[in-house]
Amino acid sequence: MAPAAAKVLLTDLASGIDRVPDNYIRSEADRPNLTDVEASDASSIPLVDLQGLSGPNRDDIIRQIGRACQQDGFFQIKNHGIPEEKVQAIMNIAREFFQLPESERLKNYSDDPTKSTRLSTSFNLKTETVSNWRDFLRLHCYPLEEYMHEWPTNPPSFRKEMGEYCTRVRELVLKLLEAISESLGLEREYISQNLGKHGQHMAMNYYPPCPQPELTYGLPGHTDPNLITILLQDDVPGLQVLRNGKWVAVNPIPNTFIVNIGDQMQVISNDKYKSVLHRAVVNCNTERISIPTFYCPSPEGLIRPAQGLIDHEHPAVYRSFTYEEYYHKFWNRGLRTECCLDMFKIHSA
Repeated sequence: MAPAAAKVLLTDLASGIDRVPDNYIRSEADRPNLTDVEASDASSIPLVDLQGLSGPNRDDIIRQIGRACQQDGFFQIKNHGIPEEKVQAIMNIAREFFQLPESERLKNYSDDPTKSTRLSTSFNLKTETVSNWRDFLRLHCYPLEEYMHEWPTNPPSFRKEMGEYCTRVRELVLKLLEAISESLGLEREYISQNLGKHGQHMAMNYYPPCPQPELTYGLPGHTDPNLITILLQDDVPGLQVLRNGKWVAVNPIPNTFIVNIGDQMQVISNDKYKSVLHRAVVNCNTERISIPTFYCPSPEGLIRPAQGLIDHEHPAVYRSFTYEEYYHKFWNRGLRTECCLDMFKIHSA
């Protein structure tokens, strides 16, 4: 049998070990400290009901969304318009994909971050010193017709189901962007019209059971570099959000998505809305799957604080930059707790 070191993917390594390999072990100061985490209850992360967003409740829902973006940077949504069976089909396909034989999965493997469809492990193998307890399949998915032909063909329904899901999620994002624009007092189309040609990526994250979850992370604390993230997670807890200096476990609610504000939204809102630190922890009993959709500007999209939010009392906090420049810095410095945004601030004398 091949030695453990020959395993490229964590999934194939993890099934045969009873302790965490050294390259996954965090220094003591940087461990999850799982006993010091608050459990979320219904009141801790806002749950916004989108029913009636295009009807009489619109103003009220927009207020709720604005408050959540300002105070939490994270909210959950229900009645989002994506049918339960569609969502379940996506989760099933992800599970099937990660259960495929190693040789079949490895057809999609690459450690080249410029590839628009790739299966890989951890985060950035070229720059990180400690590995993260996850494998992931990353896909570009807008415009669909440019990328779909690169996607896996196994499971057989992968492209069809995933393509439909991506289209539905994009429709949902565009509705949310209108609401967020309005909540900032901007024109409804403002954010959407200031993202260049738009971009949409998604990841299927697979976190295998971990023999010593207190020593490592699925993903350490980070903010999302994109504009807005729509997260679908299975029923296994693992996501934690930093609130008032404490990590809060966001336990899954069936038929909801989690929405979080990314760094670009913080810039456009001129710091009114916050991109918040979050992380993924693992457990020793159960695999966990999460499927985030990252909506972002296209690489040449020019990002800057909205003119309508700048005045004498609120000068621009950030210089303008392209999304490509931002993402390049984010990717090369790895998942560090300090947010990349500081590098783009206008420092007043």
